[in-house]
Amino acid sequence: MNAPPTAPQPLGRRLLAELLGTGLLVTVVVGSGIAAADLSPRDTGLQLLENSTATVLGLAVLILMLGPVSGAHFNPVVTVADWFLSRRDPQGFSARHVAPYIAAQCVGAVAGALLANAMFDAGTAFSEHERASGSHLLGEVVATAGLVLLIFTLVRTDRVALAAPAVGAYIGAAYWFTSSTSFANPAVSLGRMFSDTFAGIAPSSVPSFVVAQVVGGAIGMALVLALYPSQAVTPHTHQGEPHA
Repeated sequence: MNAPPTAPQPLGRRLLAELLGTGLLVTVVVGSGIAAADLSPRDTGLQLLENSTATVLGLAVLILMLGPVSGAHFNPVVTVADWFLSRRDPQGFSARHVAPYIAAQCVGAVAGALLANAMFDAGTAFSEHERASGSHLLGEVVATAGLVLLIFTLVRTDRVALAAPAVGAYIGAAYWFTSSTSFANPAVSLGRMFSDTFAGIAPSSVPSFVVAQVVGGAIGMALVLALYPSQAVTPHTHQGEPHA
């Protein structure tokens, strides 16, 4: 996520990459969740291991494949953070592209869930998996804050080449160390609402999850600005005035 394009790309091409990437990410999450429930029906821990492993690998591949086109946000919180943290940079992410990116991500997420349902002949129905307890929402705040901090730490220390393995590894770990299994993404939360399977989330839980993710994103941005106030920070050196 947030791997910078290798060269400026037309907005239409970037939106296609965001739609495709977010859609395939949800397909990986929901599809592997359905497969895990079928293969290991009596072992929830094994289901989570299978689901998280597929997500780690799939996300890393999608970032490598589509990052050069759109930056591989695949997440409205990351899109907003990219704009906010680069808003004073003439080459930063444009405010005009925030809404189109988020729209493409949301459409892609819903399409990805429908595709996974169709591939496994699971049918399409709203999930009945209620998740919006206080502990789950705290988990989403933590997961999203950590994700934003990781991504923009890599950006501000000139290590974006590590984004694919690092982000994949973080999401895989957060499946296990957060109570919510780390959605950390409003578009993915929306998409997973359309699959009444192991990976689904009830529509009534989605608004609370999105609020928690927005709060986590804000905390993550605040930590980025506190720890790395300038671009391309080298450890143990002093920088000039904050870039963003």
